[in-house]
Amino acid sequence: MTPEIEDYLRKVIIETGIEKGFDVALVEVGEQDHVHLFVSAHPKVAPSYIVKMVKGISARKLFLKFPELKKKLWKGHLWNPSYYIETIGSISEDVIRRYIENQKRK
Repeated sequence: MTPEIEDYLRKVIIETGIEKGFDVALVEVGEQDHVHLFVSAHPKVAPSYIVKMVKGISARKLFLKFPELKKKLWKGHLWNPSYYIETIGSISEDVIRRYIENQKRK
């Protein structure tokens, strides 16, 4: 991902959260091939819904703005179908924020 694509991806993910009712507090691209999000949502908002909205909307908008991107990706897919979710409980919000912030490209 280029810095321009990363910046646009961050903007789209944050806007998606606002539109769909969850708060995206932090977005970082790790090693140019995965994204870490720190998200807060009402308990009635399913984590799977958040992932579906973020992946679906961001892929559509990135492919519209950067059509050449689809040709560079494996089988033309922006996102892998898998994801990992961790809830805050056993560790503090500060620890999670520091971990995500450390994912920035060197």
